[in-house]
Amino acid sequence: MFVITQTCCSDAACVSVCPVNCIHPTPEERGFGSSDILHIDPQACIDCGACADACPVDAIYPADKLGTRDKVFIEINASYYRDNADVTSGWTPITYPVIPKLPAGLRVALVGTGPSGGYALRTLLDRSSAQVTVIDKLPTPGGLVRAGVAPDHPGTKKVLQGFDLLYRDPRVTMATNVEIGDDVAAGQITPAELSEHFDGVIYAVGASDSRRLGIPGEDLPGSTSATDLVAWYNSAPDLDELPIDATDRSGRVVVIGTGNVALDVARILVSPPEILATTDIADRALAVLREQNVREVIVVGRRDQAGAAYSAAEYRALSSIPGVEVIVHDDPETDVDLENAADPDRRRIVFLFHTTPESILGDEHVERLRVRTGERTHEIAADLVVRSIGYRSTPIAGLPFDEGRGVFPNVDGRMVGDDGAVVPNAYVAGWARRGPRGGIGANKVCAESTVELFLNDVAAGAVSRSRHSPSDFETLLRKRKRTVIGYRGVRAIDRAERRAGAELERPRVKFTTVGDMVRAAGRRAR
Repeated sequence: MFVITQTCCSDAACVSVCPVNCIHPTPEERGFGSSDILHIDPQACIDCGACADACPVDAIYPADKLGTRDKVFIEINASYYRDNADVTSGWTPITYPVIPKLPAGLRVALVGTGPSGGYALRTLLDRSSAQVTVIDKLPTPGGLVRAGVAPDHPGTKKVLQGFDLLYRDPRVTMATNVEIGDDVAAGQITPAELSEHFDGVIYAVGASDSRRLGIPGEDLPGSTSATDLVAWYNSAPDLDELPIDATDRSGRVVVIGTGNVALDVARILVSPPEILATTDIADRALAVLREQNVREVIVVGRRDQAGAAYSAAEYRALSSIPGVEVIVHDDPETDVDLENAADPDRRRIVFLFHTTPESILGDEHVERLRVRTGERTHEIAADLVVRSIGYRSTPIAGLPFDEGRGVFPNVDGRMVGDDGAVVPNAYVAGWARRGPRGGIGANKVCAESTVELFLNDVAAGAVSRSRHSPSDFETLLRKRKRTVIGYRGVRAIDRAERRAGAELERPRVKFTTVGDMVRAAGRRAR
């Protein structure tokens, strides 16, 4: 019997290869995209191993090969089928997608290289003969997989290996270090220019901005977003300004929000630095965390524990941090004394539910967070307050944007303007299409549906063909942008980071400036 473990990304590649339909929920079933992990039916599994071979993040193992920490997933997989009696496994007929007849010479621009961009590219290559130009504003691909996945979760990042194979396809041209916008003087390519040079443009740009709390003191030094903090410790380039203060007054950090990112932040902040030093965490972050010595993280949630947004798998991962105690306060009547500094002799993560932040206090820097728990108002001493209450996409000049929802307005993936009219040849996928809901697996389904919609529009004659030749866009890039990086340059950067990591017995040491990345790409930039 095979078992799916915590690193599952819900990619669903395992679902498509299982001969007995024993992996659920499938992309067509309820719960897909919101379930922590997928689950193998122990009664139906025939031990063929096809799922393990297909898994892009090495999350599937034989039950008798599981380590001590992962044995709990035997019961987790089995209990899914006990709790969902309507889910059935067994042999099922194979259905193949209807592939429309498409004109020759189709050319597509794909903006973004995160999971939704990667799956959109795979679908385009699988279901058409299109030539695809992949564009990213950073020199390195990966989106939030590179800059958002916690450094101590290396298994999840393996999904990028499958995308790297796609970039080698002769129908794919990479153009990284290229930004889309209206600042032509700064080398940006405008959305209008993309539409002119391609038959279709798919925006898979994710959601990398953070939502605000809207409370007094939110702009004090020492108040930051999880978005900025995660990007900083994940080596996102040109973020040398510390979102975390190296001074150590209370030894405590407050994280507002109870999603998986909030738990990632809490786990990283209290993990022993010697463990983090074996990951690809940024050296700049490792140095500050060693100096600051965070001893306590308070995770604040407005609702009760049952209403927390984190997954069970991420919560379980907290128990594996050496020397860290996890405490849960789910009773609003419980008195919790957090007005003084954290105990220097222990490390802990404290969940404080039924609690609403009211203001951040301090003269020149964060010193305290005033909160309401139940009917009581009290203060928490803290050196840093991190808001982790959701993401929103970043607007792109020249494209419509829904400020309220933080997404690019669309109907089923077709981009629309403020008047509801379809923007010609423009499509959107992933979090930029539907908001920051669901993980990698949900982005796969979303990206596939956007590409299928585009291909159907092409087949129906609803897409106007570009009058430009492929060389015209190359000419535009050379005139507009001094250094455009192609696949060979991307590989050169990757090799340089891995080489630096090998010297320190780490997976890689990431570059933290665009300039260093461009230099590493060298003459192989194109």
